[in-house]
Amino acid sequence: MVTISVTYANSFQNGFHFDDFHTIVDNPSIRELRNIPHFFTDATTFSVLPANRTYRPFVSTSLAIDYSLGHGYNPFWFHLSTFFFFLLQLTAMQFLFTAIFDATNPDKDNILIAAIAVAWYGLHPAMAETVNYIIQRGDIFSTVGVVLALAIFVRLPRLRATGLYLFPFAFALLSKPAALVFPVLLYLYLTFFEPAKNHRWLKPLLQTGPSIIVCIALMALQSAMTPKTFAPSIISTFSYCITQPFVLLRYFGSFFMPIHLNVDTDLQPFPSLNLEAVLGLLFVAALLVVAFLTSRRRLLKPISFGLLWFLITSIPTSVYRLSEVENDHRMYLPFVGLVLAVTWAPTLLVEHLATKATPATVYRTAAIVVLLLLTASAYGTRQRNKVWRTDETLWLDDVEKSPHNGRGLMNYGLTQMEKGNYPTALDYFQRALIDTPNYATLEINLGIVNGAMNNEPEAERHFLRAISLSPNDDQTHFYYGRWLFQTGRAGQAIKQLESASQLNPSRLESRNLLAEASLSLGNTTTMQASDSHTNSPTQGSDYWINISLTEYQKKNYQASIDAAHRALQFNPNSELAYNNLGAAYAALGQWDLAIRNDRQALRLKPNFQLAQNNLAWALSQKSLAPTQH
Repeated sequence: MVTISVTYANSFQNGFHFDDFHTIVDNPSIRELRNIPHFFTDATTFSVLPANRTYRPFVSTSLAIDYSLGHGYNPFWFHLSTFFFFLLQLTAMQFLFTAIFDATNPDKDNILIAAIAVAWYGLHPAMAETVNYIIQRGDIFSTVGVVLALAIFVRLPRLRATGLYLFPFAFALLSKPAALVFPVLLYLYLTFFEPAKNHRWLKPLLQTGPSIIVCIALMALQSAMTPKTFAPSIISTFSYCITQPFVLLRYFGSFFMPIHLNVDTDLQPFPSLNLEAVLGLLFVAALLVVAFLTSRRRLLKPISFGLLWFLITSIPTSVYRLSEVENDHRMYLPFVGLVLAVTWAPTLLVEHLATKATPATVYRTAAIVVLLLLTASAYGTRQRNKVWRTDETLWLDDVEKSPHNGRGLMNYGLTQMEKGNYPTALDYFQRALIDTPNYATLEINLGIVNGAMNNEPEAERHFLRAISLSPNDDQTHFYYGRWLFQTGRAGQAIKQLESASQLNPSRLESRNLLAEASLSLGNTTTMQASDSHTNSPTQGSDYWINISLTEYQKKNYQASIDAAHRALQFNPNSELAYNNLGAAYAALGQWDLAIRNDRQALRLKPNFQLAQNNLAWALSQKSLAPTQH
């Protein structure tokens, strides 16, 4: 565990990426701990994008806790909690693997063999794709729940009747539905390692019964809670499913040679049963044959169990259509079984060779190979951690490995646009247009970069095309409205921003800019109307706090103060509002008022570091200033 922790030590300040933005950075729901109960009753709190809203209450709860501990979007706290669950999973794997090896061939060295398997998994570069990707902690949570549930069932047989093992399983299902495979894994374990003398299939099935009931109940809850706006994919069922066997072949290859890892692949769904699809089907068939043959001998059963784990845990993402045909983080749960099988097979080989040659030489050679393997894996993981450091490093890696991925090209172009390198950004956007000619988000970014280059006719053309491609996407209207406002067309901007706010009331930035555009025209009616879209007191408070922050950054301190007071009308106990008041009053040199509000913020939240800093600053400045009258 120490080696794994050291390996990941360079990842704790890595930034937010990709889906992290609509689920974490732009999501106001995770900014208040008081929203935690709502995560279990309202799946719209998961994301600001209606098409991506799904029911993962434990994931959202953990994000809210991280936000609170870090007093904002401090990546360290988000990565720390993810890594804690990663280590918990590895610990559970150690107990589970040792029990499986002991059930197969009792030996004092089984603990060491299990430790090697766990270390290989923990140091494997493919795992870094999930550990670094904050929102994909759902894969880690679901895997922790599955492995821990099985470990408890296996290692604590006297407590099986209490149903204790079902609690981590429920946690897994409420983190990501892929955990629904647990009853099948439990049934396989029972038939492989605890076979009944009579009714060989019936007794394991009865023992699996409670987990099946929990699975059905929570999957029904998942279905009921998922909003109707959820749209995971536009790929046809046939194309998606026919591609998956080949994807599994690629995953399998990545276990042994993880050189093509990237955040967003350019693999496209197969339109028909082509050569690659046939290769995938042959691979799956071969794996099933090996699993069947190895299941017939007691010593080989861990190999069979591990291979079947790999295949079975891949089924949810293989038959349920998702927006991409493959993602590296989908290897996370299947590789638990694969590392079990791939570790046990050479262990048997080494033991066989030790009977044919000098044992000391065989074991010494095996130890050197293991050390080299783990060292190479640790190095690869350190390198992947570096890739995940910033959006620029992540998307550069992606476009180098997936040069025909339009979204990857666009996202790398965005990193250049943020640096003010507009010609390079435009070049990448135009390259992306070749592979994704009807991509509304790309059209938005083409509009933004052309606007930044003062090519207004071209900018407007792209904004309007984005709206024509996706008229019900609030972002197409928001960015066009923002551009209109920036170019002095506030009246037209208001219409677009109103559309954006109506299409997605939960996105604060649209309402904030609508209020700002309305204020620029002296129109308080529109501003109040935009506020009417607020669905809860918490969102109303967040709305005015964001207005307050925006005005503060523009050095409109009195406007910042007014907006903070509006926030307090919605939430009189908002420490953020009082902190904004303290900062704005300090900027105006009104130290007593600044100190009073900073102290109120700290009364509401004693460990509020930003308010502590502001208070210290106000007190130091007051001591230097003349007495206020």
